[in-house]
Amino acid sequence: MAAGFRCKQFFVSHQHCAMKVGTDALLLGAWTSVPASGDCLDIGCGSGILSLMLAQRTGSLQLIDAVELGSAAAAQARQNVLESPWPSRIRVIERDILTYPGSADHLAQRRYQQITSNPPYFTAALTNPDQQKQLARHNDQLPFAGLLQVAAALLVPNGRFSLILPVQEAERLLGLARDSAWHLLRSQAVQSQPDKSPARLLLELGLAPVATEQLPVLLVRDEQGQYSPAYRRLLAGFYLNF
Repeated sequence: MAAGFRCKQFFVSHQHCAMKVGTDALLLGAWTSVPASGDCLDIGCGSGILSLMLAQRTGSLQLIDAVELGSAAAAQARQNVLESPWPSRIRVIERDILTYPGSADHLAQRRYQQITSNPPYFTAALTNPDQQKQLARHNDQLPFAGLLQVAAALLVPNGRFSLILPVQEAERLLGLARDSAWHLLRSQAVQSQPDKSPARLLLELGLAPVATEQLPVLLVRDEQGQYSPAYRRLLAGFYLNF
């Protein structure tokens, strides 16, 4: 897995990315709602794994903008897109997402039906001397308040914003969301093994109030260490052996 990750319809190289393809991104890419029409935005795209999963799950006329701050990751994402089945549908933009609205890259003040992000979440950890890892893992460059503000500016009124975060950080983001324009539309806790507490929360937020859909806990591996049936169903379109 050092060089990349192969899915059923595409391959993701990630050797030049600080954050490699992992369970969090794969879960989010398979779990997030996808619109029947309208464009999508991937905030902090890294290797491009989420954008590629969105492209596989959406229609041929739907476009995906993938915004990435790190130069090496953006270059790798562009190459992954070029080698994928959807090179004309994904546009990789090297830019700070906080400066993206109103920029020349943000053509015609585009608004998105779906925004997805696997954001950096370390807030109080020691800084990392590796600048790429610092950008990818620590949210000093993309604080939650700024992330929520820019997503609200870029989302259509009935659009959805999906994220995955550790439980504690998810609760912190939800606290900020409740103090602004956001509403929790859907959530699901993720449990890696039956004897462990949930470690991640999958979240879907919106700007219009609707009843929250609270899904059952998603177990990744069962007592025997095998992938659970629910996890297999969710990732069936991507994992080679599912």
